[in-house]
Amino acid sequence: MHVLAHSTTALLYCRPGMEGDCAAEIVERAGEHGVHGWCRTRSASVEFTVPTADELARVAAGIRFTSLVFPRQWCTLLGPPLALPTTDRAAPLAREIAAHVAVCSEVRIEHADSPDGRPLARLARALHYPVQRALADAGVATGAPAGPTLHVFLLSGSEAMVGLSTAGNASPWVNGIPRLKMPRAAPSRSVLKLEEALGLFLDAAERAAWLRPGRRAVDLGAAPGGWSWLLLERGLTVEAVDNAGLADVVTVHPRLRHWRADGFGFRPSRAVDWLVCDMVERPQRVAALTRDWLVHGHCRHAIVNLKLPMKRRWQSVQEHLATIRSSLPRQGRLSARQLYHDREEITVFASREPLAGR
Repeated sequence: MHVLAHSTTALLYCRPGMEGDCAAEIVERAGEHGVHGWCRTRSASVEFTVPTADELARVAAGIRFTSLVFPRQWCTLLGPPLALPTTDRAAPLAREIAAHVAVCSEVRIEHADSPDGRPLARLARALHYPVQRALADAGVATGAPAGPTLHVFLLSGSEAMVGLSTAGNASPWVNGIPRLKMPRAAPSRSVLKLEEALGLFLDAAERAAWLRPGRRAVDLGAAPGGWSWLLLERGLTVEAVDNAGLADVVTVHPRLRHWRADGFGFRPSRAVDWLVCDMVERPQRVAALTRDWLVHGHCRHAIVNLKLPMKRRWQSVQEHLATIRSSLPRQGRLSARQLYHDREEITVFASREPLAGR
């Protein structure tokens, strides 16, 4: 978020159906900083309000966006929803923004990722240039590298909310959604989940150090082989574990060994760099399995998916992350996110040691 002297409300984007989980998370995380707020949920978004601007500033300063699980994006709202006359939507937006902001780094016209919000994508694209031109006419400079990001979140064709986020403590993507292209040769769309996770949890230096020839990985519950395929493409040697068969493009690869075995019983003959796991199983079993691999040094780093229950998802996430966290030494890392390419699940990254420069 971006700190504003007057604002008491933040807007958070999330996956449709997980609004309650997003709300529960931000309320609890804010409470850790002594801030007690309340939420209003809309489809694929949450408005979080606190009593004073100072308290919202405390939340913005105290919580790293990358530590949140369910929000895809967050920003500080300039004010209540703004009516947009269909004859000229850009002018009232520019006037509202100019009353609060002199410079910004970029302008994003966004919408909810929901059945109601997706039809607004065409309008969002059409508004981008008129809004930028209207901002220039109103004296608002865009393209300032150090400025905040400006978010115009369309609620409908006639109403929008306007907010600000700070680079480095917000999602870098429009709508909080990374745009990844499905590789033609990949055996399943699940490859996009792992690709998104690697881009989110690791920086460029870490990817270069740990996703290269010579590194070794185990893929539990590998069939049909999407995650194994991506790791092979990055140069790793992979042991794929699944009683089911793998796609031919994976099976014939010289750096792959397929074990027809139960993923919960398999252990490597020697430690590997990566454990990856996308098994359809109860999350407590996968969390306990991940803890076991890390505690006994079977892997250095792990990326696993935890399938979530229908209810109490935020509480469930906390319990399972605590299980995995108990296996990590002081220098370890633990992150989790409900990725865009996830469904009713979260993706967890755990590491026993620093990744970069090794």
